[in-house]
Amino acid sequence: MKTGTDGALKNLELLEPFLAIRTEREYDAAVARLNALVDEVGDNIKDAQYRLIETLSVLIEAYDQEHHSLPDASGIEVLRFLMEEHRLGQKDLPEIGSQGVVSEVLAGRRRLNVRQIQALAARFGVDAGVFIDASRNTRRRRQDRASA
Repeated sequence: MKTGTDGALKNLELLEPFLAIRTEREYDAAVARLNALVDEVGDNIKDAQYRLIETLSVLIEAYDQEHHSLPDASGIEVLRFLMEEHRLGQKDLPEIGSQGVVSEVLAGRRRLNVRQIQALAARFGVDAGVFIDASRNTRRRRQDRASA
């Protein structure tokens, strides 16, 4: 009995770009292929090629999670890292406020508000979520001090 996959298996090389990603080279090729498909298809889910976009997205995400995951860091640690990378001092962050406000945030005495988080995310080109736990950590420290 022949199945529809018989022909595809004979031409496995044609399917290779849509199989598991095992190396950085395959990863880079998959990202380039995905970008080209997105440029061509956009968000038109009725286009037959859209399913390839979905498949490549899943493969790329799986590879990213396994090979490119970021270590756990608090939002304050992320902010300190970004400040160091960009050679910024406390006075260089008007998105947060005055130098005193930045100092309080970095010391954990003040939490970032939504506007500040959005502004920092836009400035550094990162997801706003990286700064969210800074607010949670500050709240926990206040609760710990209050109960002590």
